[in-house]
Amino acid sequence: MTLRPRRPLAALLAAPLAVAALMMLAACGSGSSSGAPAAATGGSAAAGPDLSKVTLRVGQTLWPSLKTQFELAGLDKIPYKIEWSVFPGGDKQLLALGAGAIDVAQTSDIPPIFARAGNNSAFKVVAVQQGNTLLQEVLASQGSGITSIAGLKGKKVAYVKSTTAQYFLAKLLDANGLKWADIQAVPLAPADGATALSSGNVDALASYGASLQLLRAKGAVQIGSGKDILSGNFPIEAATSALGDPAKKAAVVDFLGRLNKAEAYARDHAQDYVTRQVTFTKQPQDQALAIFTDGEKARPTRIVATSAEAIAKEQDVADTFLTLGALTAKVDVAAYWTDELSADVTKVTGAL
Repeated sequence: MTLRPRRPLAALLAAPLAVAALMMLAACGSGSSSGAPAAATGGSAAAGPDLSKVTLRVGQTLWPSLKTQFELAGLDKIPYKIEWSVFPGGDKQLLALGAGAIDVAQTSDIPPIFARAGNNSAFKVVAVQQGNTLLQEVLASQGSGITSIAGLKGKKVAYVKSTTAQYFLAKLLDANGLKWADIQAVPLAPADGATALSSGNVDALASYGASLQLLRAKGAVQIGSGKDILSGNFPIEAATSALGDPAKKAAVVDFLGRLNKAEAYARDHAQDYVTRQVTFTKQPQDQALAIFTDGEKARPTRIVATSAEAIAKEQDVADTFLTLGALTAKVDVAAYWTDELSADVTKVTGAL
């Protein structure tokens, strides 16, 4: 999900200097190549393409979370090299992927919709990271007297444009008999939205993240949630060029198997993982630990194969944004999803 309103992706794709600048800022180290070649095995030796000369370029959002999980779980000794990069949002990962700068991206289910709308056809969704949908809420300001979504009619409501926040807010309004035009919608970045709510410049806020806890502690009231609306699906995208290279394709599958194991290890060693996390995020450790453990209890993070259900859920998101006018033409979500790695992903993740 993005942290601020986005520029049209087509314009960004036409700016190679912007991509170069992003990549200069994004580099955060790489894994070393070691061990015997493996192919789609999650780490064990097997017959298949020679991975020893493969470099897999992997994107992450905000902080090196995936790299940290691999290192913590001892899964970073691999038969190919990983170049890890960090980006400010999933949309920027897809921009870099479209420019040929990375091979694997991990986003929420919204950036690929806008990427395809911007004619970025250089990727396919090859797997899904299932996660929780906590800390996605609509808050009313203290003293506003608003106690329900229905009470938002005619009120100023801040939201994060073209993100899950706009999607679940639209769905909540519809479920309560309201249309988007029934509110005074104010698009703001998360930090700006939190400030506007605290200062009373808006009556309510639809947003996400740890700042919601701080707002509630200051008296803001939760009147709605995306918990049962959002899919909790985080697509994992691979460059079409990587899928066309047998060795790199095998490395992608191996990477997904390792990622699934690394996520399980982090869940079982939450304190150790969060101790490393806060060195990057600067959150209070108790807060970060509570957010992580609550999320894993709600829905353990894991890697799964693509599915018709996941595609249908993302199609609903795309259709909602079309209705809201955030998209100017219908996006066929199924066109950029593929099941070509599904059997291998199911094998390396141990799924039934």
